[in-house]
Amino acid sequence: SKNVKNVLLWNLLDSCGGGIAFWITGYAFAYGGDEATSNKTFVGNTNFFMMGEIDHAFWFFQFAFACALSSIVAGTIAERTQMKGYLFYSFFLVGFAYPVVAHAFWSTHGFLSNVNDEPLWGSGAIDFAGSGPVHMMGGVTALMAGIVLGPRLGRFYDENGAPLDTPVDIPGHSTPLAILGTFALWFGWYGFNPGSTFGVSSKDAGEVAALVAVNTTLAACSGALSAMFTSTWMDYRSTGLHTYDVAYTMNGLLTGLVAITAGCAAVETWAAVVIGIVAGWVYLAASKLLIKLRIDDAVDAIPVHLFGGAWGLIAAGLFSTPDLMEKAYGQSDHVGWFYEFGRGSGNFTLLGIQLIGILFITGWTVALMYPFFFVLNYCGSLRVDPLEEEAGMDISRHRGSGYNFDQSAHEDVSVKSLKEKRASIKDKKSDPEQEAIKEVEP
Repeated sequence: SKNVKNVLLWNLLDSCGGGIAFWITGYAFAYGGDEATSNKTFVGNTNFFMMGEIDHAFWFFQFAFACALSSIVAGTIAERTQMKGYLFYSFFLVGFAYPVVAHAFWSTHGFLSNVNDEPLWGSGAIDFAGSGPVHMMGGVTALMAGIVLGPRLGRFYDENGAPLDTPVDIPGHSTPLAILGTFALWFGWYGFNPGSTFGVSSKDAGEVAALVAVNTTLAACSGALSAMFTSTWMDYRSTGLHTYDVAYTMNGLLTGLVAITAGCAAVETWAAVVIGIVAGWVYLAASKLLIKLRIDDAVDAIPVHLFGGAWGLIAAGLFSTPDLMEKAYGQSDHVGWFYEFGRGSGNFTLLGIQLIGILFITGWTVALMYPFFFVLNYCGSLRVDPLEEEAGMDISRHRGSGYNFDQSAHEDVSVKSLKEKRASIKDKKSDPEQEAIKEVEP
């Protein structure tokens, strides 16, 4: 509850700052100059500032993808990141880093694209709506930020910097809002996934969109149930009690959505259920791995998006069927590995390309974003002051609490210390940015 205004403002700026970055360079680097050709390029080179001939509906749809990726990182680094550091990375991510990956997967000039006239190994990668370019890249970026930024105060280390025997859980302040947000994301997925057919005017396109919606639903349902009942079983094994974790259930659902996003148009409904079940297990394993490695992820975005996105790309390379590939992509020469065995070939082409996509996303993002966050941190533009973190970003940077209550009755020592520090700074130097924090009226 100490960072409500901060988190809400970040979510607003994901769209505002990201929209400007995508308008200036993002769209141009991702799709500028697209045309039917066999040429392969690293980035696009036209349509900067939306100059030239533009499909405005397509621009708007792709802008939503770009800003969704930026919001993934915001969850991981919440409660301890400076606003200017957030704005720097968000603008850079949407304006350049993400467009390179989007270009590789979805542009007609992309080296992994299945719509290139001469796609890689005669196939190209299968990612219908962004398991890799959006979710996995967002997860890898979040991982780089979390490593450089470090954990929240008291999460893994005591006040002297000594490792805690048991990490301290720092739960969100409102479970109802978390559930509401999960439903909002689930609903929004029906825009991303079925919307990626880019039209339902033909019979085939309508059938593809309908299948995508059904598969999206089933993967979400099975992911939630898988994560919840698996965590219940694990708790029972260790404590003898049956408990049902709400956070695990929500994140299992989201991981199922992330995982189905790549193959939603090319897999049967039973495969969507299997993908969701495995996604729930992937989430739980990845979440516990981060804790073991002492990497602090405030909302478990890395397990959901990085690991869920990687599993989604692999699943598309395993379960894509010839008939559905033909209907959605117009080719069925290279299909899911399990179906290739059914043909008696064991053709590894599609699965191999999916693995190349995973390696490309990981390599590009790590090589670009780790140095970026390292430089921000070195320049003092990433992590907030410890006292400000302890008091909360709302009090320290957003002129008061996000909730309307008598603040004086709830102030702790850190808030009072912060006010005293700000007052002393004001006495020494008249600087608007160091203005003393105003009292919130009851």
